[in-house]
Amino acid sequence: ARDWEASASYVDDGYSGRETKRPAYQRMMAERDRWDTVLVVKMDRIHRNAKNFMEMMENLRAWGKDFVSATESLDTSTAMGRFVMDIIQRIAQLESEQIGERVKMGMAQKAKTGPGILGFQSPLGYRVDGGRLHVEPGEARIVQRMFDLCLRGKTLEEIAAEMERLGARTKRGTSWNPVKVHRILHNPVYAGFLRWDGLMRKGEHESLVAVESFNRVQELLRSRAPVDVAQNEPIVLEA
Repeated sequence: ARDWEASASYVDDGYSGRETKRPAYQRMMAERDRWDTVLVVKMDRIHRNAKNFMEMMENLRAWGKDFVSATESLDTSTAMGRFVMDIIQRIAQLESEQIGERVKMGMAQKAKTGPGILGFQSPLGYRVDGGRLHVEPGEARIVQRMFDLCLRGKTLEEIAAEMERLGARTKRGTSWNPVKVHRILHNPVYAGFLRWDGLMRKGEHESLVAVESFNRVQELLRSRAPVDVAQNEPIVLEA
């Protein structure tokens, strides 16, 4: 037995070990100046999610704290314990990267051949219903107004100022600035296309602007890029 003194006991009855927003757990982390070591009966009693567990271990390491599992011979105050923890961390990282690779492969396949959208937040002018984009009339008029102003020679600053004058807001309810306007004008979704990780395909949703108008706006953005905002990779769509 070790000559340890218990500084506090933290118990989260009725909470899932997969969550970090547990009252006692949050209090324990906040009161880290009171203790030197986290002692648990078993590792899965404090976390049942590898990512959350490793994030906790990174915090403990940064704070100079140790972690001990009473029934699993894991003690990061010893060289062997740190070695075992390093292996566990690498396994968790490998698992996370493999999951990420599988998700990306699946998303890429869906981007090439699948219907609907790829899980991103619905852009201004649309709402998501049944995994597909549907026009939101009020927002759509804001988007179309932006494209119209750009085609009439207005700068990004002038378009943002006009949106503010009209009381229009972004999808998140925030005010407009040139960068946000540029994102709208540079998004091929408004011409009926979907883009994900460099892949582009014709979508099944209703477009808000003609392909020709979208391409013309891209030309105008590129011509004014040094003044207004840095230009991304050029987009030229084919109807």
